[in-house]
Amino acid sequence: MNLDNTEPCYVISVAARMVGVQTYTLRYYERVGIIDPSRSPGNIRLYSERDIARLKQVKTLMGDLGVNLAGVEVVLRLAQRMTEVQRHMEELESELERMRGE
Repeated sequence: MNLDNTEPCYVISVAARMVGVQTYTLRYYERVGIIDPSRSPGNIRLYSERDIARLKQVKTLMGDLGVNLAGVEVVLRLAQRMTEVQRHMEELESELERMRGE
C-alpha cells in the first residue's frame, strides 16, 4: 500500500511518541498555528507523515538549535516561501525550454 505523505493516519498520542514530545505540546503547537492536523468525523486529531516531519523539524529547531517559537514560525514560513519560489523557477525554466524548442 502506497500512502500519500499527507494522508492523516496517526492519533495525537502516537504522533507525540513519534516526535518525542508530550501530547499537550502538540495541542499547543496547533493552538499557535505551527501545525494544523486533520480531524476525524469524531473530531479526533489525525497527523500525517508530513505533519510528523514538520513537528520533528520544529523540535530540532527548538531543542537542538535553541530557536524560540517565534523564530520557528519565521523559519518555517521562509522555508515554505523558498519552496514556492523554487517551484515557480522550475516552471519558468520548463516554459523557457518549451519556447526554445518551438
